[in-house]
Amino acid sequence: QVHVVESGGGLVQPGGSLRLSCAASAGIFSINAMGWYRQNQRDLFATITSDGSTNYADSVKGRFTISLDNAKNTVYLQMNSRKPEDTAVYYCVVDGARTKDTWYSRSWGQGTRVTVSS
Repeated sequence: QVHVVESGGGLVQPGGSLRLSCAASAGIFSINAMGWYRQNQRDLFATITSDGSTNYADSVKGRFTISLDNAKNTVYLQMNSRKPEDTAVYYCVVDGARTKDTWYSRSWGQGTRVTVSS
């Protein structure tokens, strides 16, 4: 798989905001889509395609925003109005990454922990 690195996790109070970033490795020519998965909830709750189409789980609609910088192969997740049930390890997902020699169906980051607590 391609190398995927998340950053930005940490502790946030309920109602607060946090921004996660995820960068896929250099040498990638194109990506079909990127997204975020939460381990506790076991859901791929936010995705964005290379043309900017987004999809959210009902649990995060209106609170989370996913965005993509195609030039940097980097996806961002702005999380507002955090709830304690948002506490989880967040994993970045990269779908359909194409390098010079290989196509990767799905690649995962190592995860970043987010805790929502007062």
